[in-house]
Amino acid sequence: MAASLQSRKRGRRRAPMSEINVTPLVDVMLVLLIIFMVTAPLLVAGVPVDLPQNRAAPLDQQAKPIQVSIDKNGAIFIDDAAVAEAALPAKLAAIAARPAPPEGRRIYLRADRSLDYGRVMKVMGELNRAGLNRVALVSVGEQVP
Repeated sequence: MAASLQSRKRGRRRAPMSEINVTPLVDVMLVLLIIFMVTAPLLVAGVPVDLPQNRAAPLDQQAKPIQVSIDKNGAIFIDDAAVAEAALPAKLAAIAARPAPPEGRRIYLRADRSLDYGRVMKVMGELNRAGLNRVALVSVGEQVP
């Protein structure tokens, strides 16, 4: 009788599991890969500019604005296309000659914080001379601890 009890206990024991089910891990990793592939292009700005901080609220916008950027070396870009300083007035005049949307044409000026103030004002003067008066200076929000 004792022998039969021992054989029953041995039959109920489970063998240790030696395999790991990796299917859920692969599923989660594929979802994360897709999320990063979709969001990564949205996080990249065309011209690397170290923007100053401020406390102002972001502007509402309907139409895509024209971005004029000045990088830390003083190079000027219009919508990610490099523009020589001598060619800037002609490019801005061509932009001003295009038909404007009903709410008006918006220009976003992005300038590196390490630039000389006179350099930024020179570009703003060219924008004003071309008749592009709705200029918004772009900055990043202040980081509150």
